Amino acid sequence: MTPGDDVAGDLVVNRSLTIPADELAWRFSRSSGPGGQGVNTTSSRVEVRWDADASRVLSPAQRRRLRARVPDGVLRVVAADERSQWQNRRAARERLRAAVLAAIAPPPPSRRPTRPSRSAVERRLTAKRRRGETKRLRRDHRE
Repeated sequence: MTPGDDVAGDLVVNRSLTIPADELAWRFSRSSGPGGQGVNTTSSRVEVRWDADASRVLSPAQRRRLRARVPDGVLRVVAADERSQWQNRRAARERLRAAVLAAIAPPPPSRRPTRPSRSAVERRLTAKRRRGETKRLRRDHRE
Protein backbone atom coordinates (compact mmCIF):
# COMPACT_ATOMS: atom_id res chain seq x y z
CA MET A 1 0.00 0.00 0.00
CA THR A 2 1.43 3.38 -1.02
CA PRO A 3 0.99 6.56 1.06
CA GLY A 4 -1.61 7.94 -1.39
CA ASP A 5 -3.78 4.85 -0.94
CA ASP A 6 -4.77 5.72 2.63
CA VAL A 7 -8.04 7.59 2.13
CA ALA A 8 -8.96 7.67 5.82
CA GLY A 9 -5.74 8.79 7.49
CA ASP A 10 -4.11 12.14 8.11
CA LEU A 11 -3.68 14.41 5.08
CA VAL A 12 -0.03 15.38 4.50
CA VAL A 13 -0.09 18.80 2.82
CA ASN A 14 3.66 19.47 2.90
CA ARG A 15 6.63 18.73 5.16
CA SER A 16 5.49 21.14 7.84
CA LEU A 17 1.70 20.72 7.65
CA THR A 18 -0.37 17.59 8.20
CA ILE A 19 -4.13 17.82 8.73
CA PRO A 20 -5.33 15.23 11.26
CA ALA A 21 -8.02 12.86 9.98
CA ASP A 22 -10.39 13.93 12.77
CA GLU A 23 -10.49 17.51 11.37
CA LEU A 24 -11.81 16.32 8.00
CA ALA A 25 -15.60 16.01 7.64
CA TRP A 26 -16.68 13.57 4.93
CA ARG A 27 -20.07 13.34 3.23
CA PHE A 28 -21.14 10.79 0.64
CA SER A 29 -24.06 10.93 -1.77
CA ARG A 30 -25.19 9.52 -5.09
CA SER A 31 -23.28 10.82 -8.05
CA SER A 32 -24.82 11.98 -11.30
CA GLY A 33 -21.74 10.92 -13.26
CA PRO A 34 -20.79 7.66 -14.97
CA GLY A 35 -21.63 4.30 -13.45
CA GLY A 36 -24.44 2.71 -15.40
CA GLN A 37 -27.05 1.04 -13.23
CA GLY A 38 -24.75 1.31 -10.22
CA VAL A 39 -25.12 5.09 -10.20
CA ASN A 40 -28.59 4.68 -8.71
CA THR A 41 -27.45 2.54 -5.78
CA THR A 42 -23.92 3.64 -4.92
CA SER A 43 -22.99 6.72 -2.91
CA SER A 44 -19.83 7.45 -4.87
CA ARG A 45 -19.93 11.29 -4.77
CA VAL A 46 -17.57 12.56 -2.08
CA GLU A 47 -17.50 15.90 -0.30
CA VAL A 48 -14.78 16.75 2.22
CA ARG A 49 -14.79 19.86 4.39
CA TRP A 50 -12.01 21.26 6.55
CA ASP A 51 -12.68 24.04 9.03
CA ALA A 52 -9.36 25.89 9.01
CA ASP A 53 -10.55 28.37 11.66
CA ALA A 54 -11.03 25.56 14.17
CA SER A 55 -7.85 23.73 13.14
CA ARG A 56 -5.01 23.34 15.59
CA VAL A 57 -2.28 22.70 12.99
CA LEU A 58 -1.98 26.10 11.27
CA SER A 59 0.56 28.69 12.28
CA PRO A 60 -0.74 32.26 12.79
CA ALA A 61 0.79 33.37 9.47
CA GLN A 62 -0.78 30.44 7.59
CA ARG A 63 -4.14 31.12 9.25
CA ARG A 64 -3.98 34.81 8.19
CA ARG A 65 -3.15 33.94 4.58
CA LEU A 66 -5.85 31.29 4.39
CA ARG A 67 -8.40 33.63 5.96
CA ALA A 68 -7.57 36.31 3.37
CA ARG A 69 -8.26 33.86 0.53
CA VAL A 70 -11.13 31.89 2.11
CA PRO A 71 -13.29 34.40 4.00
CA ASP A 72 -15.42 31.89 5.95
CA GLY A 73 -12.37 29.76 6.82
CA VAL A 74 -13.93 26.50 5.57
CA LEU A 75 -12.49 24.68 2.58
CA ARG A 76 -14.95 22.39 0.79
CA VAL A 77 -14.03 20.02 -2.05
CA VAL A 78 -16.29 17.73 -4.09
CA ALA A 79 -15.26 14.77 -6.26
CA ALA A 80 -17.69 12.78 -8.39
CA ASP A 81 -15.55 12.01 -11.45
CA GLU A 82 -14.92 8.33 -10.82
CA ARG A 83 -17.25 5.36 -10.45
CA SER A 84 -15.95 4.24 -7.08
CA GLN A 85 -16.21 6.05 -3.78
CA TRP A 86 -12.63 5.09 -2.94
CA GLN A 87 -11.23 6.74 -6.09
CA ASN A 88 -13.34 9.84 -5.46
CA ARG A 89 -12.04 10.00 -1.89
CA ARG A 90 -8.47 9.95 -3.21
CA ALA A 91 -9.33 12.69 -5.73
CA ALA A 92 -11.02 14.81 -3.04
CA ARG A 93 -8.02 14.48 -0.70
CA GLU A 94 -5.64 15.56 -3.49
CA ARG A 95 -7.85 18.53 -4.42
CA LEU A 96 -8.09 19.60 -0.78
CA ARG A 97 -4.32 19.31 -0.44
CA ALA A 98 -3.83 21.53 -3.52
CA ALA A 99 -6.41 24.05 -2.24
CA VAL A 100 -4.71 24.28 1.17
CA LEU A 101 -1.29 24.73 -0.46
CA ALA A 102 -2.65 27.53 -2.66
CA ALA A 103 -4.41 29.20 0.27
CA ILE A 104 -1.42 29.25 2.62
CA ALA A 105 1.17 30.15 -0.02
CA PRO A 106 2.98 33.43 0.65
CA PRO A 107 2.15 36.26 -1.72
CA PRO A 108 4.44 36.62 -4.73
CA PRO A 109 7.18 39.24 -4.52
CA SER A 110 6.06 42.69 -5.60
CA ARG A 111 7.00 43.80 -9.09
CA ARG A 112 9.88 46.19 -9.38
CA PRO A 113 9.00 48.93 -11.85
CA THR A 114 11.35 49.06 -14.85
CA ARG A 115 11.81 51.43 -17.77
CA PRO A 116 12.72 50.62 -21.37
CA SER A 117 16.30 51.40 -22.33
CA ARG A 118 17.07 54.49 -24.41
CA SER A 119 17.99 52.34 -27.41
CA ALA A 120 14.69 50.39 -27.14
CA VAL A 121 12.74 53.66 -27.15
CA GLU A 122 14.72 54.86 -30.15
CA ARG A 123 14.10 51.59 -32.06
CA ARG A 124 10.37 51.83 -31.36
CA LEU A 125 10.16 55.45 -32.55
CA THR A 126 12.20 54.69 -35.68
CA ALA A 127 9.89 51.79 -36.54
CA LYS A 128 6.85 54.04 -36.00
CA ARG A 129 8.30 56.68 -38.31
CA ARG A 130 9.03 54.04 -40.95
CA ARG A 131 5.47 52.67 -40.76
CA GLY A 132 4.01 56.18 -40.96
CA GLU A 133 6.14 56.99 -43.99
CA THR A 134 5.01 53.77 -45.74
CA LYS A 135 1.36 54.61 -45.09
CA ARG A 136 1.85 58.20 -46.23
CA LEU A 137 3.28 56.97 -49.55
CA ARG A 138 0.28 54.69 -50.08
CA ARG A 139 -2.20 57.58 -49.91
CA ASP A 140 -4.03 58.64 -53.02
CA HIS A 141 -2.51 61.94 -54.11
CA ARG A 142 -5.07 64.12 -55.88
CA GLU A 143 -4.16 67.58 -56.87
